Amino acid sequence: MTDTTDRPTRAERLDRLPFTRRHAKLLVGSGVGWALDAMDVGLISFVMAALAVQWNLDKTTLSWIASIGFVGMALGATLGGLLADRFGRRQVFALTLLVYGIATGASALAASVGVLIALRFLVGLGLGAELPVASTLVSEFAPRAIRGRMVVWLEAFWAVGWLAAALIGYLVIPQVPEGWRWALAIGVVPTAYAAVVRWGLPESVRFLERKGRFAEAEAAVAGFERSAGVEPVPSPDVAVEAARDGQSIWSPALRSRTAALWAVWFFINLSYYGAFTWLPTLLVGQGFGLVKSFEYTVIITLAQLPGYAAAAWLVEAWGRRPTLATFLAGSAVSAAAFGFANSATWVIVAGCALSFFNLGAWGALYAIGPEIYPTGVRGTGTGAAAAFGRIASIIAPLSVPLLLGGGGLALVFGVFGAAFLLAAGAALLLPEARNLSLD
Repeated sequence: MTDTTDRPTRAERLDRLPFTRRHAKLLVGSGVGWALDAMDVGLISFVMAALAVQWNLDKTTLSWIASIGFVGMALGATLGGLLADRFGRRQVFALTLLVYGIATGASALAASVGVLIALRFLVGLGLGAELPVASTLVSEFAPRAIRGRMVVWLEAFWAVGWLAAALIGYLVIPQVPEGWRWALAIGVVPTAYAAVVRWGLPESVRFLERKGRFAEAEAAVAGFERSAGVEPVPSPDVAVEAARDGQSIWSPALRSRTAALWAVWFFINLSYYGAFTWLPTLLVGQGFGLVKSFEYTVIITLAQLPGYAAAAWLVEAWGRRPTLATFLAGSAVSAAAFGFANSATWVIVAGCALSFFNLGAWGALYAIGPEIYPTGVRGTGTGAAAAFGRIASIIAPLSVPLLLGGGGLALVFGVFGAAFLLAAGAALLLPEARNLSLD
C-alpha cells in the first residue's frame, strides 16, 4: 500500500507555485470579463447625461435608470454566490456574462424609459452575480504569497473597463445622433466572451474536491505545476471541508467577520456609486458642458490605475486590513474636497484623488472577501456581502437629487465622505489573512 500521509494536498501544491503562464491566462480571462462588466456600469453614467438632454428627463427619472440596475445586482450577487457553491465558479461566471451581455445589447433598442428600466434590471442581475464569482475563482488558484495581489490585479481590470466606458462616452455619445444607443450596443460583446470563459478557464480545485470530482481537480493542479516546470505528484483524494458543507456565514465562528464585511460593502457602495454614477451629470449641472464633462471624467478615471497598483503592492507588503482602511480614509478626505471644488483644476485634482483611493480600496476589499470564509461557503459569503452592499448602491443614485436640493455638492460629497469613514472603521474589524492558507 502506498503511504499518502506525507503528500501535500492539492491546495498546498497550488500555494507553493510561482506565478505562471496558467495564472496569467486565468487572471486575464477573468479580468476581461470584469472589464466588460465595468464598461457596462460606466456607460450608464454617460447615457444618463445624454438622456437628460435628448429625452428631457428629470433627475428623479434618471435616478431610477441608475438604481434599477443595482436592484438587479443585489439579487444577482446573492444568487450568483449560492449557485457558484452549488454548480461551480466557471459555469456561473459564463452564465452571468451571457445574461447581462444580451440585456445590454437589447437596451440599445429601448424606445421608452419603462423598457430601458426593465432591461437595466436584467443587466444588473447578470453583473451582480459575476463579480464575487470571478474574485472567488482567482483567489482559489492564486499562490498564497501573491493571492491578495492577484485579486487586486483582477479588480484593476475594472479601471480598464471604466476607462473604455469613459472613452466611448466621450468619442461616441456626443458625436452621433442617439449615440447612447451605439454605446450600449457595444455591451453585447460579453455574449461572445461567455463561450471563452466556459471552455477556456479552469474550475476551482477546491470546489471539485468538495464535490468528489478528484480526477478533474488533479488534472487542473497538474496543469499549473507543469506550467511552472514542476513534475506533478498526485495528492490523496480527500474531500475539502466535507463536514462543513452545512456551515452558515452567521455561525458563531463567522458572524463577526460577516457583519464587518457587510458594513464595509454597504458604505463603500453608497459612496462609490453615488459619486461616480452621477459624476458626468453633476459636472454638466455645474456648467461645464457635455463634452467637457466627459473629458474631465476620462481624466479622473485614469487615476484609478495607479490606485490599483499601489493597493496591489500594499496588500502583500503591509496587509489587507490596513491597506483597505487607509484607502477608505483617503477616499473620505478626497470626497470632502470634491464637494467644495469651485474650479476645473480643483475638480480634476480632487476627482483624481477620489478615484485613486476609492478604487484602491475596492481592490483590497475584493482581496479580503474570499479569504475569510471556508470553501463550502466562500461563494455564498462573498456574494451575500456584495448583495447587501447593492442595497446601498440602489439608495445612492436616488439620494443624490435630494442631497443636491438640500445643500448642493458640499452636502452630497460630505455624506459620501462620512460613509467612507464608517467603512474604514468597519474594515479594522476584519481578520487579516495575509500569508494564510485559504483552508
